[in-house]
Amino acid sequence: MVATTDTAAPTTASTGDLRAMRPGARHRRGVARWFVLAGAVVVALAMLAPFVIMVLNAVKSPAEYSQDGPLSLPSHLYLDGVLNFWNRVDFPVKLWNSFFISAIVAVAGTLISLLNAYAIGIGRIKGRLWIVMIFLLANMLPQEALIYPLFDMARQVGLSNSQWSVIIIFTVIQSAFGTYLLASVLGTFPPALLEAAALDGAGRWRILWNVVFPIVRPTLGVLMIFFFIWTWNEFFIPLVMLTTNDTQTIPIALASLQGDRMMDAPTTNAGALISLLPALIFFLLFQRTLTRGVTAGAVK
Repeated sequence: MVATTDTAAPTTASTGDLRAMRPGARHRRGVARWFVLAGAVVVALAMLAPFVIMVLNAVKSPAEYSQDGPLSLPSHLYLDGVLNFWNRVDFPVKLWNSFFISAIVAVAGTLISLLNAYAIGIGRIKGRLWIVMIFLLANMLPQEALIYPLFDMARQVGLSNSQWSVIIIFTVIQSAFGTYLLASVLGTFPPALLEAAALDGAGRWRILWNVVFPIVRPTLGVLMIFFFIWTWNEFFIPLVMLTTNDTQTIPIALASLQGDRMMDAPTTNAGALISLLPALIFFLLFQRTLTRGVTAGAVK
């Protein structure tokens, strides 16, 4: 009896010590969370600072920009820079060109990525590891090394100065990344689902659209958003492939504002602000799709 009492006493004391330490541990965790929150706020402010400066200079007159500098507050709203950019580059045409190219590349690149990854990840074709490595290497090739053969091939098939040449090029480039990503995801697909669908008499196409597609749809939504934004921001290949004003995109229109000896800073900032808004609106509209896709991938 004595031994039992002696053994139980330290255990009770230890439990009491742990309970006494819990408030201190909670306090330390609370302090750490405040430090993390403060760091996140500092990083957010550092990221927003360039956008705030861009907005300030977009509504500032050239004389005020030259006299007071880029960090000063405007004394009045100067909207001539916005109007100058809108009329000078024919912004509605550039906006439509960017949206047309980016939307088709996003849809076509995602679809091709799904078909390729389905064949590699679930079809288990021979040499799948080497094929995935080839797609990985394709993503690492610089655009400068590809631009001359791409331009020459587009000229030979009659697609020089055509938006379809840019669409085909970026569809292939984006689908290479999408195939590499989705092949890794579908390589770990539950085989029980595929076997159950096969026992029910489903063919490969039916398995793809009725079994695989609903499960990877959040990931496909994330890919489509990334493909759209990446294509929207592309500059080098559209600059080389699109040579006339009626086929060019918004990034090329921004580059046309910079001359050899002078630059209208308020007009350039206004153009950058207007050009940023469509992509920002697109991201905000599909923010939930992006969040669901990332969360679904984390849960799986």
